[in-house]
Amino acid sequence: MQWPVGRRWVRAALLLAAAAVLAQVVWIWLGTQSFIFEREEIELLARQYAGLDHELAFSRFIVELRRLHPGHVLPDEELQWVFMNAGGWMGAVCLLHASLSEYVLLFGTALGSGGHLGETVVHRPGEATAAEWGPNTWMVEYGRGVIPSTLGFVMCDTLFSTQDFLSLFYTFRAYAWALRLELTTYLFGQDP
Repeated sequence: MQWPVGRRWVRAALLLAAAAVLAQVVWIWLGTQSFIFEREEIELLARQYAGLDHELAFSRFIVELRRLHPGHVLPDEELQWVFMNAGGWMGAVCLLHASLSEYVLLFGTALGSGGHLGETVVHRPGEATAAEWGPNTWMVEYGRGVIPSTLGFVMCDTLFSTQDFLSLFYTFRAYAWALRLELTTYLFGQDP
């Protein structure tokens, strides 16, 4: 009778060891990863257009980002504002760039919102920040890390609260378009 219990412990130990090895591989991969964007560059561009009407500011930001990084920003016909609930905040997002290791998006809320995030905040793994935005807040968000792992954060409020599956579909579609763009740029070295 002791053998089945012992096997469960062995399986659990092997699963834990495999998870530890996978975490280490991901950590090493991120450490050697060359990123397309720099946080300071995104912050400087965003501040350059701050104070303008948000539509004009975003338009100029996108044009400049495309000029600096051709083949890494979605074309206009694939840019789409999507309503999103995640981490307690509610707003609209427009994905500009996404890969397996970084993303750039526009975020806005006309009504005001709050939750887990922040203004010009650098998070280390395992850290979080709470933030509150007033009405008519519009900003640029840049993130690095294992981006597919953040999709659970994006999906939780939809699955367990709002059940806005159409917006979830649009979110995943935009991410798929961005991954396709990155693959095409990687393979052919230019805009598709």
